[in-house]
Amino acid sequence: MTKTKTVSPAAATFIVAAVQFLTPFMMSAVGVALPAIGKEFSAGAFQLGLVEMAYILAGGILMLPAGRFADIHGRKKVFLTGLSVFICATFFIALAPTMESLILLRFVQGAGSALVATTSIAIISSVVPPEVRGKAMGIVAASVYMGLSASPTITGFIIQYADWRWIFWGALPLQLVALWLTFTRLHGEWFGAKGAPFDWAGSIMYAAAICMAMTGVTHMRAGGIFPVLFVAGIIGLCGFIFWESKAKHPILNVPLLKQNRTFSLSSIVLLMNYAASFGVTFFFSLYLQQIKGVSPQYAGMILVIQPVIMAVLSPFAGALSDKINPGKLVIIGLSLCTVALGICATVTAATSIGTLMVILVLLGLGFSFFSSPNLTVIMNCVEPRHYGVAASLSATMRTLGMLTAMSSISFILSMFMGSKSVSAAPEAFISSMQTGFAIFTVISAIGVACSFASLSAQKDSAMYNTTPKSTDA
Repeated sequence: MTKTKTVSPAAATFIVAAVQFLTPFMMSAVGVALPAIGKEFSAGAFQLGLVEMAYILAGGILMLPAGRFADIHGRKKVFLTGLSVFICATFFIALAPTMESLILLRFVQGAGSALVATTSIAIISSVVPPEVRGKAMGIVAASVYMGLSASPTITGFIIQYADWRWIFWGALPLQLVALWLTFTRLHGEWFGAKGAPFDWAGSIMYAAAICMAMTGVTHMRAGGIFPVLFVAGIIGLCGFIFWESKAKHPILNVPLLKQNRTFSLSSIVLLMNYAASFGVTFFFSLYLQQIKGVSPQYAGMILVIQPVIMAVLSPFAGALSDKINPGKLVIIGLSLCTVALGICATVTAATSIGTLMVILVLLGLGFSFFSSPNLTVIMNCVEPRHYGVAASLSATMRTLGMLTAMSSISFILSMFMGSKSVSAAPEAFISSMQTGFAIFTVISAIGVACSFASLSAQKDSAMYNTTPKSTDA
C-alpha cells in the first residue's frame, strides 16, 4: 500500500509566501528600471508604458479563466505551470535584444504571475484550517508587501552599480529555489470541479472585451477608433456576464455572485480599493521628483513607508481576523484609506513632505487592516468547491482595480496636460492629481458603504468551516 504524503499548513504557507514575494518584486523592479531600459533601447514614453501595461493586462485577461482551469485540472498543476512560465520569461527578459521582444516577454511573465496568483490563495484555503486561515493570509499579504518594499532599494542599487538585466539574473536563483520547494514540499493536489468542461467561448469573449476596453480608454483622447473600442469592450463585458449566467460550466459563477451577497460585495470592495489606491505611488513619485525637486533615491525612501507598514502589520491584522469578525477590520482599513485619499485631494505645490508621509502612513495602516481580512471574508463565505472561483475572482478584482486606476490616470492626464511634461506644466499636473484623488476618494467612500453592506449580509451567507482532503498528485 502506497503511503499518501500530505502537506502541512506551515509548508504550504511558506511556499506560497515565497512565490508571492517574487512576483510583486519583479513587477515593481521593472518600474524602477524603466529609465535605464528606455535609454538602452532609445524607447519613448509610450513603449515604456507598454512594458508595465503588458504585465498587468496579462493578469487581467488570464486570472479569471485560470482559476476555473485550475479547479478542473488541479490547482497545484496550474501553480507549477505559472511559476515555470514566470521563471522562463525572467530568463529571456534578461536576454531581450529589442524593445518589442521585451514587451512581449513582459506579457508572458505577467501570464505566469497570473497563474500563480489565482491559485495561491485557493491552495492556502484548501490546506489551512479556517480557524487559523486569517493568520496565513496575513503572512502571504506581508510577503507581497515585502516584495514591493524591497524592490526599489535593491533595484536602485543594481542599476547604479550594474546593468538593469542583472535585476532578472539576480532573481533567477530565488525563483528556482521556489520551484524546487514546490516540487519537493507541496505534496498532493486539489480540485474544485475535476473533469468538468472548460468554457473556452466565455474565456475568449472575456479576454477580447478586456483588451478592447483597456486599449480604448488608454487612447481615448486620440479619438478615431479608440472610443469605439472602449464602448465595444464594455458591451463585450456585458455580453460575457450574460453568457456566463446561461453557461453550464462558466468561468464566472454568476449564480454564486447573486446568491452570496457577502462574496459579491466583498469582491466589489476589493476592486474599489485597488482602483482608488493604486495610483498614489504613480502620482506621488512624479510629484516628489518634478514638483518638490527631490532625488529619485530620496523619493523612493519616502514612498517605501507605505509598503513597509503593510509588511509589518499584515500578519497581525490577519491573526486578528481569526479572533474577531474580519468584516469589521475591512471597514476600519478602508475608512483609513478613504481619509488618506481625501487628504491627497488637497495636496498643492506648497504641501510639506511631512504631510505626504502622514498620508502614506494612513494608507499603510488602511491596507494592512483591509487586505488579508477581506480575503479571509471572501474565502470563508464560500464552499471548498468554490475556492478556485473565489481566489481567481479576487485576483481578477485586484488586477482590474489596478487597470482601472492607471487607465483613469492616463485619461485625466491627457485631458489636463495633453502631451506636455510635468516640468513644463506643473500647475496642470497639480490640477490633474487633485481631480484624480477626488474621484478616487469618492470610489473609496462607496467601497466603505459596500463593506458595511457586506458585513450585514454575512449572517445570510454560509461560513463553511471544512477543509477538503488532499489527494495524491
